[in-house]
Amino acid sequence: MSKRITFLSVLLAGLFLVTGCASMGDGTVMEKRQTILDMQQSTIEQLYREKPDTKAQIANAAGYGTFSNANINLLVVAAGTGYGVVNNNLTGKKTYMNMAEGGVGLGIGAKDYRIVMIFHTQEALRHFIENGWTAGGNADATAKANDKGVSMSKEAYLGGVTVYTMTDSGIALQALVKGTKFWVDNELN
Repeated sequence: MSKRITFLSVLLAGLFLVTGCASMGDGTVMEKRQTILDMQQSTIEQLYREKPDTKAQIANAAGYGTFSNANINLLVVAAGTGYGVVNNNLTGKKTYMNMAEGGVGLGIGAKDYRIVMIFHTQEALRHFIENGWTAGGNADATAKANDKGVSMSKEAYLGGVTVYTMTDSGIALQALVKGTKFWVDNELN
């Protein structure tokens, strides 16, 4: 019984830690938007440095989104939260969004990572903003802090959307099946 209580305590503490890492915290709507736009700018700059061909992909796409996510994995359960913005290249509209993920699998660790989604069609962009759900598997190894260390960045193409992930910091070794929910942030839009 005490092992079960200890495991649940560690899991709950980890979930609170993750929620705090990705939380927008206090501030006005304008300050929160600016925080997201600053994250977007640094994430896009990092992507262009690591994969220069993405500059043309984004310029020619229907739109793109950038998200910041903090994730924790404790043995068999993983959870994470984050936030970001989707840009419509045709209309110039920005849609601020939240994200949460959960999964099961083997692993341990915590990481802070960035996601860039390039929407190749207006339909893929619209569908994502309106429905925002993805599911999939994940396997990675990460040991990185302050631009030191290594991590595997991943790239995937899913029905009109190219997805890039880049680890900002963290230590993780995990193999999981997870789902991620993205939804429009009513406060910031």
